Amino acid sequence: MSGVTPLLSHAVLPRFVHVKQHFPHNELSCDEIVKTINEMFQKPEFSHTIKPGQRICITCGSRGISNMALIAKTVVENVAALGAKPFIVPAMGSHGGATGEGQLKILESFNITEETMGCPILSSMEVVKISHVEDMDVMLDKNASEADGIIVLNRIKAHTGFKGKYESGLMKMMTIGLGKQKGAYIAHSHGDDALPWRIYLCGSEMIKHAKIIMGIGIMENAFDKTYKLAFLHPGEIPVQEPVLLNEAKAAMGRIYIDACDVLVLEKIGKNYSGGGMDPNVVGRSRLPIGIKSERMCIFDLSDESHGNATGMGRADVCTKHFLDRVSFDDTYPNAITDHDSSVYKIPLVMESEQEAIKAAMAICLNIDFSSPRILVLKNSLEIEDILISESLIPQAEGNENLTILGEPFYLEFDNDGKLLTKF
Repeated sequence: MSGVTPLLSHAVLPRFVHVKQHFPHNELSCDEIVKTINEMFQKPEFSHTIKPGQRICITCGSRGISNMALIAKTVVENVAALGAKPFIVPAMGSHGGATGEGQLKILESFNITEETMGCPILSSMEVVKISHVEDMDVMLDKNASEADGIIVLNRIKAHTGFKGKYESGLMKMMTIGLGKQKGAYIAHSHGDDALPWRIYLCGSEMIKHAKIIMGIGIMENAFDKTYKLAFLHPGEIPVQEPVLLNEAKAAMGRIYIDACDVLVLEKIGKNYSGGGMDPNVVGRSRLPIGIKSERMCIFDLSDESHGNATGMGRADVCTKHFLDRVSFDDTYPNAITDHDSSVYKIPLVMESEQEAIKAAMAICLNIDFSSPRILVLKNSLEIEDILISESLIPQAEGNENLTILGEPFYLEFDNDGKLLTKF
């Protein structure tokens, strides 16, 4: 029992049902991914950009991108097969605590190491200025600047914090990723609303002044599985990326329930979304995106996030276990680089997962305690299977994208208030 336990007695948890959300399964197999990359590198328009003996830099980011290790390794192998000398640089702005060692550890967590890739990985926060546009110095990772060619490899998808012609993708990878902490700090200095334009400006300068030889855009479906790889010449990147971004947005997963009183996330983390949780799915954003919830509670931080709790400020309630796993040294560099503290603030801290849900209910303003509307998600990435409270069943029954599995049941907790129910 905690000090607030007596204040939560009116927040009685309802029964829930297991619901399956339906999205298209169009992902590529591992063999199809390898075949696609091999075929593209055999095309003269790409193979002729790489000469024997050249040192070719390949970017790898900090996101939990599906098949990233396989894709990166296959690109490395193709570059080596052309007689060049590939190497990888972590292109992830301020992530990994804004240290070269921390960024290496992030890549290692994705099974991207010198041993698995078969090439050097050069990790440093040192940058060089390669251009200046408007009020911005354009910064480039020093190791990348010394290469004979740079292959920009990244996922193209909707960003969690801003909307525009350019969001997450190859242009952002050049501006923020290859810019390291210093470049990311400069790009963010006018706030999120200015980022699409600033990403365009800096990315275009990178194409002009850095040795970008190609971009490889990774496209993912609603299950965050690879369904397409887009190979682009440097000049095509700023033209084609907005088209690919619209395609990626159309393929995204979503919650097919419009609103709820309380949204529960079992875990957040950088491996699920750059913002710890994806507002395009879970809402809680200044932008009109995702499901609308009056309150949100979070239980845990993923191991893969390495203590980086970016996004916790979107939640209203968390558990003590969550807070114990937070590394401020790994979280706050993102806040400094983003020029923003809002999503880094600590929610109300409850002793257990059970009390976290009840506390989120208790601080709602418009909830019907006899029929609360509650959703439970594993995280913002794995959303095919969700739990909804009994009061939301009519909405689910009327949606062809949802199937209710089984009969209503009560959530099970252990003696310490930890959720035992699996779905």
